[in-house]
Amino acid sequence: MVTLKDRKRGNMATIRKRKSGKWQVIIRKKNYPSIVRTFLEKGTASKYARDIETQMDKKIFEDLSGAEGTTLKQLIIKYRDEIVPEYKSAKTLTYKLNYMLKFKICYYNLLQLNSAHIHKFKKEISVGRAPKTVNMYIQTLQTVWNMARKQWGVTLPAQSPFALVTYNRITNERDAALTDEEFKRLLDEAAKTKLNVLPDMIQFAAITAARYSEITGLLRANTDFAKRTATFIDTKNGDDRTIPLHDDALAILRRYPFGEKFFNVKTREVFRNYFDRARRAAGVSHYRFHDLRSRAINSMLLSGMSEIEVAQVSGHKTLSILHKRYSRIKPTQLLDKINNVVNFK
Repeated sequence: MVTLKDRKRGNMATIRKRKSGKWQVIIRKKNYPSIVRTFLEKGTASKYARDIETQMDKKIFEDLSGAEGTTLKQLIIKYRDEIVPEYKSAKTLTYKLNYMLKFKICYYNLLQLNSAHIHKFKKEISVGRAPKTVNMYIQTLQTVWNMARKQWGVTLPAQSPFALVTYNRITNERDAALTDEEFKRLLDEAAKTKLNVLPDMIQFAAITAARYSEITGLLRANTDFAKRTATFIDTKNGDDRTIPLHDDALAILRRYPFGEKFFNVKTREVFRNYFDRARRAAGVSHYRFHDLRSRAINSMLLSGMSEIEVAQVSGHKTLSILHKRYSRIKPTQLLDKINNVVNFK
């Protein structure tokens, strides 16, 4: 082994050639961690040694070895396993994190990761997803990055790669209403899947405006068939919510007389798989299960219920959100009413 000391008096770096032909830099200085790095060329090794020595002399050196030895995948897994279980949305967020682990971006270490990688991930994740959903994926990665810096003690580059990433411009309005014929096709295709409860879950959501988590979490013990009510426990906004049940909703629940819950779905991923198949087969691949909530709210408003009454059922605490995001009444749906109300004769 050939050893070369590339140091002047007072310098700390030792550079030596390994048997492999690579050049190894060893830097030791009091009050600083020992640094060992290997390079293909001596010139690159020498420049690295000088840069680190200069930073130490100026007392601006930061040890980024932890960042270099940690991949984004490792951070995501740590966040998923240690932090996410405390969240109310743990199941949904865990599903999203597991999905993100499939992308190449997760295999870069934290020193390699840059805004170009994030923009590429953003482009990949955008296929078939709304701008708001894409933003949420990027925000989740940024949350993980910030947590590594603030809570886990990982020294990261001063410039966050997320600082140069632009988020999608979004609006709160979404036009994804189905015609009655399209809705029937969706139900017919759902009935052809192996998930037997799928058609009833779709119908129940379209009647009650309940979320997926509320439907799958509804307990028999919290349903009163005599009073014709159901209570969703610990909903998205943190409160319990009791709703009146339409005759059709009651009929659906009565079809499942056994078990603690009415709708047993193994995992959300299993549900998503079968729902995706049904909507594609029905020719409404743009339609989401959550859009059924809008269908229900739209039907309630058209029935003559006031926004306050609808909010009691849907659980909205702010009427403006109810109106902007979920009220999708079409002009054609008002033709009968306008003819009954307005008289030009």
